Amino acid sequence: MPKLRASLWVAATALGLITVVVILAPWIVPFQPDAQNLSARLQPPGTVHWLGTDHLGRDVLSRIMDGGQFSLTIAALATVTTAVIGTAVGILSARRRGWVDELFTRTNDVLLALPEMVIALFLVAALGTGYHSLLLALIVTGWTPFARLARALALDVSARGFVEAAHVLRCSPAFIVRRHILPHLAGPLLGQATLRFGQFLITVGALSYLGLGVQPPQSDWGSMLAAAQPYAARAPMTILAPGLVIFAVALSVTLIGQHLLRTSAQRVVPVLAGAEQEPAHA
Repeated sequence: MPKLRASLWVAATALGLITVVVILAPWIVPFQPDAQNLSARLQPPGTVHWLGTDHLGRDVLSRIMDGGQFSLTIAALATVTTAVIGTAVGILSARRRGWVDELFTRTNDVLLALPEMVIALFLVAALGTGYHSLLLALIVTGWTPFARLARALALDVSARGFVEAAHVLRCSPAFIVRRHILPHLAGPLLGQATLRFGQFLITVGALSYLGLGVQPPQSDWGSMLAAAQPYAARAPMTILAPGLVIFAVALSVTLIGQHLLRTSAQRVVPVLAGAEQEPAHA
């Protein structure tokens, strides 16, 4: 295995620590996330409140730990769901071709004509704010990258000799997909999923910042940024802390995703590295 760069180790460590802290948040938060104390509002970081307090006297660290459960959970659910849907659509399009492939291509073109954020804003505004509306908006806008990648890789793998041999042996389509196509798609799709997780996290934060995500009294990192903005000059940690957490998670998953894509391109599917050729036969 190639030696991992120091930046990748740092990214993996940071992501792991943040994830563990968020998962354990209900048991390790130093204060109740929604407990208000107006006499302690906008306090700077100290020994009692490590990251200070917000404009309602709530502990910033506790709210970051609690809010991360919403941000990371919805980003993870959107990533898994869009990966499954996109992979299934891409493989179906590559295997069936004809009108199925044409329908996918046209649908993909329509979704690419508008930025994902614009579509997500429209859907959330139409369906109403809340957890389920936000998740649906991410799913509708997020499956196309997986489908495009899965279709391209499935077309490449389907043209190879071992798949043609499976057809000659009258193997079932389900067996061919499960045994020969999916293993070649796993690496690139995992890298794509990691990158999309970071993008979903930023989208969730942006929608919550605009007031279209989680609603009070529940918190997430995006809504914390919006609430802290009027007090940024007086208590900068209230806006720096959630912003830095979002940045750290997004950067970490991006570095990990890029490494996974490079590794899979070199070892699994040569077409991703620009070498569209059949593997050498003995």
